[in-house]
Amino acid sequence: MKIIEGGICAAKGFTAGGIHCGIRKNKGKRDLSLIYSAVRASAAATYTTNLVKGAPLIVTKEHISDGYAQAVICNSGNANTCNANGIEIAEQMSSLLSNALCIDEKDVVVASTGVIGEPLDIKPIADGIPALIDSLSDNGSDNAAEGIMTTDTVKKEVAVEFELGGKACRIGGIAKGSGMIHPNMATMLVFITTDAAISPEMLQKALSGDIKNTFNMVSVDGDTSTNDMVTVLANGMAGNEIIMSDGKDYAEFMKALNTVTMNLCRKIAGDGEGATKLLECKVSGAKDEQTAKTVAKSVICSSLLKAAMFGADANWGRVLCAIGYSGADVDVNKIDVSFRSAKGEIPVCVDGAGIEFSEEFAKEILLEKDIEILIELKSGEAQATAWGCDLTYEYVKINGDYRT
Repeated sequence: MKIIEGGICAAKGFTAGGIHCGIRKNKGKRDLSLIYSAVRASAAATYTTNLVKGAPLIVTKEHISDGYAQAVICNSGNANTCNANGIEIAEQMSSLLSNALCIDEKDVVVASTGVIGEPLDIKPIADGIPALIDSLSDNGSDNAAEGIMTTDTVKKEVAVEFELGGKACRIGGIAKGSGMIHPNMATMLVFITTDAAISPEMLQKALSGDIKNTFNMVSVDGDTSTNDMVTVLANGMAGNEIIMSDGKDYAEFMKALNTVTMNLCRKIAGDGEGATKLLECKVSGAKDEQTAKTVAKSVICSSLLKAAMFGADANWGRVLCAIGYSGADVDVNKIDVSFRSAKGEIPVCVDGAGIEFSEEFAKEILLEKDIEILIELKSGEAQATAWGCDLTYEYVKINGDYRT
């Protein structure tokens, strides 16, 4: 398996594009994206657990209830959430695209991201459909990734090549997500494409299993979005024998999917609103996986710990504090904590108590962009990883006037 270029267009039969249609005031920013498969594809998705859900999620869930889709349309700048006519607008987006592409309306995945509670005008989208379709390209992943961005500062895309039954297969993804990120299903908006042949049932099983250890372990600010969705399309054009059950090929597919999603997790966490650092909390020695996950997620979600990381302050007490209120069944007198980065590693706590360490060296370690928080529980063999970012002044500035 190897990382390759191409994003969502790396897989055979997929093209993508993105344009500025006029939803966003800034004409220099794309605000409408399209992903298209040359053939109908197996489809799977996971959705936000927030009771307030964007209209596009409701429409998409109905559309892919048969397990298939062929295109994805997504706008940025407006979430189409809490709107009286939201379902109607989402359906219109689907209808306009299906008519233009000559595909079934039910084979369209619809997504929106941006401000909640503002009406979404269908006119710029309708007017932009011809140009959107014209923008489709084998090299269009980059433009599609830009078109789904809101407060993101960088595009997020990745692709890998792997083998199934002697056939070269590819899987790629793009994502948006910078703030309002604290999922318990999937995350933000993530679109994944693959030319591997896999049944809708096994594709859904793969996605649902993967997100438990990837997107569900990412937190930027503790807020679960109303529009979070992860969608995977698998068109089978690689020519491998279709995956219909567990086995070697399914395990290889899962490994490839996980490589893509793990990469996107790191990109999302590292690009949190106002963030200057990617935080990766690695918990080992837990009595079971759930305990490890609970501890890792609690630490990565701690506002006090996130603020300390922003200030490059090795305040390890905040790590123990977050573990203590996590609800996890741990022996606090066994916990070891270390901080690690490209500058090195420094132990700061052993058996639940502080030890002498160099504050100067610790600061050097914590001034790096990528920080690992290492926690050893000494109670078993289970482990887990969670991703997040530091909490900065800029986060408050961004969200203080996000709407206006």
